[in-house]
Amino acid sequence: MQYRRLGSSGLQISALSFGAWVTFGAQIGRDTARELIATAWDHGINFFDNAEGYANGEAERVMGEAIADLRLPRDGYCVSSKVMFGSVEEPGPTQKGLSRKHVTEACHDALRRLRVEHLDLYYCHRPDPDVPVEETVWAMDALIRQGKVLYWGTSEWPAALIREAHKIARAHHLHAPTMEQPQYNLLHRERVELEYAPLYAELGLGTTIWSPLASGLLTGKYRDGISAQSRLGQADQQWLQRIVLGSSDQRRPQRADAFVAVARELGAEPAPLAIAWCLRNPHVSSVILGASRTEQLLQNLQALDWVERIDEAGWQRVESATA
Repeated sequence: MQYRRLGSSGLQISALSFGAWVTFGAQIGRDTARELIATAWDHGINFFDNAEGYANGEAERVMGEAIADLRLPRDGYCVSSKVMFGSVEEPGPTQKGLSRKHVTEACHDALRRLRVEHLDLYYCHRPDPDVPVEETVWAMDALIRQGKVLYWGTSEWPAALIREAHKIARAHHLHAPTMEQPQYNLLHRERVELEYAPLYAELGLGTTIWSPLASGLLTGKYRDGISAQSRLGQADQQWLQRIVLGSSDQRRPQRADAFVAVARELGAEPAPLAIAWCLRNPHVSSVILGASRTEQLLQNLQALDWVERIDEAGWQRVESATA
């Protein structure tokens, strides 16, 4: 495993991490979740990603139980949560968002579900237009000073809003956001490569990117339709299917097919090659993997080898195929 600094912070996290989105508490059972975390840990992964909104908090509960069962040393791993959408089916006005109240109470709930005394990373899961950014910055700073959070960040915030949070933090000597969690893959590049480009040096921003496989589209498994056993085939994931396959970019399926063809020609499985492409970006602190089977996770972990196994000409072919 490789380890990278989280932006300009001193925290070293694994270049490949493991997340619970749409699998833990929904698609897979507790035994499988425990096996996946054990496999990730055995291969050097030290960052486990979660959120209050994943399976209405059940994903955090399952992850917390698995880590406790495995008796992982608390000083050896990092765990995250994200706040915004709430952890109940139909949250009321104080059960969601980025108000001081919800940010604080969601943190306490995550600590209880994950069975830890502090969150290593705590993200604002999306911007909240109904809450002043200043209020959220102060709330996050308070949690850090209380020892309940070590680093806070954002997920899918526009660059201007991240800058505003930093400006507020500097003005009041508060802790500023350390990291951003954006979507990043061969089919979705603009925010990480263009919008955030000035922030890496200017603010020391780190990124822990999600959906490196475009929710499976880059693996080629949806070329012949959607299986009921796949992520997009789950009854409660129709919204995700619409996002992945009903994108405004009508060429996404064709670009994905072209990538799969090039991967085969290069002698690589599409999944680890797509992940390896993400790892080549020096501004990516960690690529969050998702898996419902151990075999799937083991294949994705091969991405570390493919970064160096493909020469520049090969990577140019990958870029051209998905342009």
